[in-house]
Amino acid sequence: MIRTAAGPDRPRIEEIVEAAYAPWAEIIGTRPLPMDADYGALIDAGRVFVTGDGPDGLIVLIPEDAMLLVENVAVAPAHHGRGIGRTLLAFAEDQARTLSLPSLRLYTNELMTKNIALYERLGYRETGREDIGGRCVVHMAKPLD
Repeated sequence: MIRTAAGPDRPRIEEIVEAAYAPWAEIIGTRPLPMDADYGALIDAGRVFVTGDGPDGLIVLIPEDAMLLVENVAVAPAHHGRGIGRTLLAFAEDQARTLSLPSLRLYTNELMTKNIALYERLGYRETGREDIGGRCVVHMAKPLD
């Protein structure tokens, strides 16, 4: 079950994001951008979707002019390997189609090579690189059928 996050979900959402991204902070040498997002504002704007009652995973989606931005996907480490992240990304594709947006886009740190490889397996392709706050990010996009 995927649902729109509500205010009471905020502490758990922030806990999931902290736990999911903490290992990457050591690798990239700084806190990944999702760790410092304003989840209260994102929840209030209806941009955060969660799985489970706990919840156990989340995705942040932001509609843009011609695509849907996947701002963040995070799954509680205790729930890794259960397909929750892929389910959330499939949900993002459904949301883009519902909004008549022809593609998805996301970005990730260039040092998050496992994530880049996963996104490539799911049909995303690199569209460019950019420095954001001293972090080199890889932009990726996926056209939809």
